Amino acid sequence: MELFDGRSLEGWRPSENKSSWKVVEGQLAAQGPRSHLFYTGPVHGADFRNFELEVEALTRPACNSGVYFHTAYQERDFPSKGFEIQINNTATGERAKTGSLYDLRNLYKQFVADDRWFKIHAAVRGRNVQIRLNGILVVDYTEPVPPVIPDGPAKGRYLDRGTFALQCHNDGSQARFRSVRVRPLPDDVPTPGGPVPAADQIFRQIIDEGRRNIPMADFHVHLKAGLTLEQALAKSRHDGIEYGIAVNCGQANTAQNDQEAIQFVESMKGQPCFVAMQAEGREWTGMFSRGVAAMFDYIFTDSMTWTDNRGKRMRLWMPDEVGTITDPQEFMDTLVDRTVGILEHEPVDIYANPTYLPDQIAKDYEQLWTGERRRKVIEAAVRNRVAIEINNRRNLPSPSFLRMAKAAGATFTFGTNNAGSGDLGRCEYGLRMVEECKLVWQDFFVPLAGPKAIERKGEALH
Repeated sequence: MELFDGRSLEGWRPSENKSSWKVVEGQLAAQGPRSHLFYTGPVHGADFRNFELEVEALTRPACNSGVYFHTAYQERDFPSKGFEIQINNTATGERAKTGSLYDLRNLYKQFVADDRWFKIHAAVRGRNVQIRLNGILVVDYTEPVPPVIPDGPAKGRYLDRGTFALQCHNDGSQARFRSVRVRPLPDDVPTPGGPVPAADQIFRQIIDEGRRNIPMADFHVHLKAGLTLEQALAKSRHDGIEYGIAVNCGQANTAQNDQEAIQFVESMKGQPCFVAMQAEGREWTGMFSRGVAAMFDYIFTDSMTWTDNRGKRMRLWMPDEVGTITDPQEFMDTLVDRTVGILEHEPVDIYANPTYLPDQIAKDYEQLWTGERRRKVIEAAVRNRVAIEINNRRNLPSPSFLRMAKAAGATFTFGTNNAGSGDLGRCEYGLRMVEECKLVWQDFFVPLAGPKAIERKGEALH
C-alpha cells in the first residue's frame, strides 16, 4: 500500500520547521532546517508492529537523512521513540552509512550513490529487523531478551509498534522520496531464525562503541579453511561487525598477477562488505599495477615476510624459515628497519599483525620492543598515514605499544587475520583495548573516508 499520493502531504504531519517539507515534481522533498515528517494517514491506523516497508529515495551530496519506524509524532527534536534506518552517503561527522540500523547495527561502507534513486526495504517480524539496499541484505538484527537499550539518543528504544517518519536532518541536507509503500503483517508473526539470543557483554559493547562512532568493523577477514562468503556475511550481520574480506596477493599466494586480483574483485561485486588486498612479501609492488590495486577499497600488509642482511627471505610465522635467532638484538634492529621501510615506501593503508615476533623470541616481547624501536615504527606509521591494526587473533600490539601510538597521533583498526571460521571472533581484544587505552572514535581509521594510499603512493607500483 502506497502511503504517499504523489500530489500532497495528505496523511503526513511535519514537525518543527514545517516548511522544510514540500511536494516537488511528485516527490516528497526534504530541504531546510530540522524537521520530521510523520505518517498519520488511514492505512492500518498509522500503527504498525510487523511489516514490510519499501522507500525509494535520492540524496544530494552531503545529505544526512533517515527513515524511522515504530515511532510517534513529536513536535521538536529527533524522535525519541522508535528506530532509524540511516540515510547518509557522503555527509561528514557521522560514520554510519545508508542502510544502518542506527546505533544498533552500523554500516561503514557507502553502498549507494548520491544523485541516484535507491530502494530501502525493511522487514520487521517479531524481534527481527532486516534491511536491504537495492535488494542486498545489509542488516539482520534480532533483538535479544531483554533488549539492549543504549544510553544517549537511543535510550528507551525497543521493538514495539508505531508509525513511520522521514527525516530532514539539517539545513543543507537535501533528500527526495518518491515512494513509501508498506505491507502490514499480522501482529503474531514469529521471529525468524530460531531462538532469540541473549545479550552478553561483548554484544552490548559492540553496540555501545558503535554508538560512540567507533567503527565496529573487522578489516582483516579471509575466506579460508572452508569458510564461505555466505557464512562470513551471515556472521558479520549476526555479530554486528562489518567485514573487510581480503585476498592474499603476492609471491606464491592466491593472487599473483593483475588478472587474478581482478577476478577476486569481480567475485565480490554487489556484496555488503569492504574488499581488501593483503599485500604479501616485498615483491608485491612489482607484481600488480597501480590501476588494479586501486580497485580495492584498501590495501594492508605486515612485516612478517622480509629478507635479512644476508639475503635470507623468511616468513616469520614459519620456524623452519626463521631458523635459530642467535642475536635477537640484531634481528630486532633489522625487523624495525624493514618495517619502517614498508611504511615509508609501500602504498598501504593499514599495518597488519603489528609488532609480531617469531615464536622463538615472542616471550621477550616487552623487552625486545624497546621504546626507541617502538618510536621508529609508530612515527613512520603516523608520518605516512598508515593505520595500525589491533589484531584479535594474536592480541597485538601490546597495550603499552597502543598507548604510545595513541599519544603520537596514530590511528587504528580492528582486524583478525583468521585462519578459518573457528578463530573469527568479535573483536574482543580490540574492545578491551578501547577501554584499557581510552581510545575514542577520532583514533580510528575508516577506509574510503579520504584519499587511499594507492592515490598517494601509486608510483611505487608499475
